[in-house]
Amino acid sequence: MTTDSSNAKVMIPVDVETAINALIATGSTKISRKVDLDSDPRFTRKSVNTAKTAICLDVETTGLNYTVDKAIEVGIVAFEFDPDTADIIRVVDRYSGFEDPCRPITAEITALTGITDEMVRGKFFDDGRVNHLANTASLVIAHNAGFDRKFVEERFPSFNKLPWACSIEQIDWKNENFSTRTLEYLLFKFGLFVDAHRALNDAEGVLGILLGKLPVSNRLVFRSLLDRHLDETTKIWAVGAPFDKKDLLKQRNYRWNDGTDGRSKAWWTTIPCCQEKDELCWLAKEIYQDGKITDVEVFRVSAQDRFSVRER
Repeated sequence: MTTDSSNAKVMIPVDVETAINALIATGSTKISRKVDLDSDPRFTRKSVNTAKTAICLDVETTGLNYTVDKAIEVGIVAFEFDPDTADIIRVVDRYSGFEDPCRPITAEITALTGITDEMVRGKFFDDGRVNHLANTASLVIAHNAGFDRKFVEERFPSFNKLPWACSIEQIDWKNENFSTRTLEYLLFKFGLFVDAHRALNDAEGVLGILLGKLPVSNRLVFRSLLDRHLDETTKIWAVGAPFDKKDLLKQRNYRWNDGTDGRSKAWWTTIPCCQEKDELCWLAKEIYQDGKITDVEVFRVSAQDRFSVRER
């Protein structure tokens, strides 16, 4: 810093990276960078003959129930990757669009998403572009695919034929020392952030974390996701489980379903198929007082149906 003849302070330009590195070197500062896929150095940009295309997708809606609520914004980032190495090569396309739900957007949804009635009025999704992206992709990735997939397939049936992966459920964040799995928190831990909670921003944020490395295993996040997304899993519904066992079930990663989606009103969990026998033994010993598990419902779930309305 210096001063001119009038004693006003004048800033001398400083190399941004030098300043950032100096701050980080102090050990008392953490820097978060805005996700910038156009200049991200972690893309390999190395074409391969076996390259495939995947898309990161996010949807904003008028509510939580896909049977009555509507998608009002869709954000998609399509990227090319090497299926053998899990290297992400480059972004190949983007889409962002609004659609009028033909009903007022609640104040709660506007506060959450920033989307107002004026922003969507008279708007329609570009079916041609969205369907083209679906038709060229081999995989769809969403952060909470169990939510996004139902809304997207309701509006765009072309997504039904694709396997989906979930960057919440199919990466072992807990054993990689992440205390929560929200996108904002994961981005922060990777030194990143995105602008306001909007569909395209969040889709780009998902790709931002896929480019990172997990701190314990030192594996690429995307490699970890690719290795699991096609696995068949077992979904177990602990129907009729005693109320006083709810804490045990929660500790074992069971979640409560209130039955409003037409499925069983019960605690449920998803596990690898190889753990099915052990899990049923645990339920018989720890949850059902008489040791009988005849009410428990067990379903095998394929990658094609996982996170969709077809999943039991």
